[in-house]
Amino acid sequence: MPSTQNPAVMKWLQAFAFVVAFLVLFGGLVRLTRSGLSIVEWNPISGILPPIGQQAWEEEFAKYQLTPEYRKINAGMSLDEYRFIFYMEWVHRILARLAGLFYAIPVLYFLIKRSIPFKEFGVYFLMGLLFIGQAFMGWFMVASGLVDRPAVSHFRLTIHLLFALTLMGLALWTAFGHRYGFPNPRSQHKRSAISRLSLVATLILIIQIAYGGMTAGLKAGHVSNTWPLMFGQWIPANLFTSWINLFETPQTIVFVHRWFAWLGILFVPYAYFLAKNRGYPQELQRGLIWLTAAVVLQITLGVLTVLSYVNIVMALLHQGNALVLFGLAIFFLHRFRAVDASTHPA
Repeated sequence: MPSTQNPAVMKWLQAFAFVVAFLVLFGGLVRLTRSGLSIVEWNPISGILPPIGQQAWEEEFAKYQLTPEYRKINAGMSLDEYRFIFYMEWVHRILARLAGLFYAIPVLYFLIKRSIPFKEFGVYFLMGLLFIGQAFMGWFMVASGLVDRPAVSHFRLTIHLLFALTLMGLALWTAFGHRYGFPNPRSQHKRSAISRLSLVATLILIIQIAYGGMTAGLKAGHVSNTWPLMFGQWIPANLFTSWINLFETPQTIVFVHRWFAWLGILFVPYAYFLAKNRGYPQELQRGLIWLTAAVVLQITLGVLTVLSYVNIVMALLHQGNALVLFGLAIFFLHRFRAVDASTHPA
């Protein structure tokens, strides 16, 4: 991790983390409108411009008509209807390119100005690699839906999502370092109970988001529009007949996604109890109250998404609040680790 603090770099990293989160949210909109498979080629340079002229649009539409999604889902779609889903995916790709520039131009500027010393460039270089990896995984995901089935691989979609989360988390962690200070990497401070609890809670949140990605990829949210029962039962039959069900079966995946989140209701209030009783700063105690409210909101939005049979607005609010929770989790991980360093000798 770097050691040089700089307010301008901090603000850029915070803005970059927001841009990544917005990309994830817009990607969710693209998925929910079934637009992600509308552009069947990945042209990083020529793909900057949409088709120009009637003939160009007809040629692009003809390529789409060869895909499994058109043949099995959208047969009979008009050219105007195709234009809508094309533009949704095209905007998504343009935003990704702009986000890449939003990373590359400032980091180059800060290097030239020595606001980022070259010896500390490693973490920023890693962000660049993660961004490139996410872009590649995005096309790798899309390509999986152009072969023999009208849907992308839920594994590739989830990996694409986790790449974005890692990038967002790394940007936020580094931004918090610029704000609050960077820990000494050579010092090993004992983790407090609340620091360990925040780490476990963050891992639970990441698993929950990963299951959200698999739920989205398999469209498992459409399996049942009742809550708390599924198919009229608390635990439907044959959910866990094999460990493979945990990764392949839509009913099992959405069942896990429904109930795993409730661990947050146990962990977050307990973290507040520990912080209050052990005299942690008021800033962190108040933050944990807000975090508890965000967890309750997330579960409520999840239930409403189920009951609305995956209404687009409700599903996007659910996804957006998950990103808020992830950002808060990174904040508390950083702050509790800083308290560890200040209260426990190395």
